[in-house]
Amino acid sequence: MRVLIINTSEKTGGAAIAARRLMESLYTAGTDVKMLVLHKESQSEQVISVGKDWQKKCTFLWERLVIWTNNLFSRKNLFTISIANTGFNVTKLPVFREADIIHLHWINQGMLSLRNIREIIESGKPIVWTLHDMWECTAICHHAHTCSLFKSECGNCPFLRFPGKNDLAHRTFKKKQKLFNATNRLNIVAVSKWLSSQVQQSTLLKEKPISVIPNTLSLSDFRIMNKELSRKELSLPDKHIILFGAARIDDPIKGVEYLIQAIRLLIEKKEFPQEKLHLALFGRIKYPEKLFSILPVNYTYFGRIGDTDRLSQLYSAADVTVSASFYETFGQTLIEAQACGCVPVSFGNSGQADIIRHKENGFLADYLSADSLAEGIRWGITEARATLSEENMRNEVSEKYSGEVVAKQYLDLYQNLIRRKVTQ
Repeated sequence: MRVLIINTSEKTGGAAIAARRLMESLYTAGTDVKMLVLHKESQSEQVISVGKDWQKKCTFLWERLVIWTNNLFSRKNLFTISIANTGFNVTKLPVFREADIIHLHWINQGMLSLRNIREIIESGKPIVWTLHDMWECTAICHHAHTCSLFKSECGNCPFLRFPGKNDLAHRTFKKKQKLFNATNRLNIVAVSKWLSSQVQQSTLLKEKPISVIPNTLSLSDFRIMNKELSRKELSLPDKHIILFGAARIDDPIKGVEYLIQAIRLLIEKKEFPQEKLHLALFGRIKYPEKLFSILPVNYTYFGRIGDTDRLSQLYSAADVTVSASFYETFGQTLIEAQACGCVPVSFGNSGQADIIRHKENGFLADYLSADSLAEGIRWGITEARATLSEENMRNEVSEKYSGEVVAKQYLDLYQNLIRRKVTQ
């Protein structure tokens, strides 16, 4: 069996990391697997880049230009929506022709257009499409927030400066609807039960077969390390360490303001002296001076971390890992933390609830409640160590998210699709 994974990037972004980890897990399981990307970021022979540099820039800029002009030259939400109006025809490539299974992941920002997706469908090959956000079941947004129009028909889009009945979202919705309704070849995979429930309520994809298969994690990359030694090597103080990380820490969706409020509440309620708390941050920050000026406790900022050994050290050094996101389709940092024996604390409104069982392997706070988040941090620091075992948390990650476990679920799906194709 030959599998071709298609994703915009090889390593940049949560979907890219998940797709590449899956490729590695499938390869370890003995599968002939390749990854086709727009942006190659390693020397791996398994990863193949499509297009020339100038073509990649053109496809990216053309999509943004169309969005910008349709949004009446406003930069607001310029990079939070996608219309898939441009991309690359990959069906002529040898790696595509040789594949038995085409496995799509995150294909926006110039990788595949809706026309290119139609070309893939018309190739007749079985298609698996793993959803890492909501774009496939909405018109143009990657997360619908409080909007429910994707359950009926998109239009009057809140992401556009001047929404209307026949706006960019509505027109893109109709194109997607025509494309998806014309095929029975799309087999959808959601990375969490919450995302699956959103898909099943959507007009665009509710009739498609859907499975729930989580992201995978390499247990050899993330491991429990000595807490004291990790703190020493990372120059972290001997205090209560609260860890917070994201691709972009000050992205409003990541909810860092709720973390700040929660820490302030812990200090105001005298749960901990201010000088006993320390915040560790990793990821990109767009406006660092603005963020650092409002942090209520001393902090250490590690920047973007790509090295899993260093990430393992950081998780092992921390007392709790906090996710305050408005929503998470999965929650990769939560299973990384658990694999390193660190207690995760998170809102429980979306994909996080698949990972955390309240007070059994972490803490699920009430949605958008700083008080509840503060209680979770307090519990994680003072009580969790008495009831939670680092090894048990790690073993649970191994049982649910190891490469072997997740690869088997996908291989079973692939084989079923190939058998179905043979009998058709």
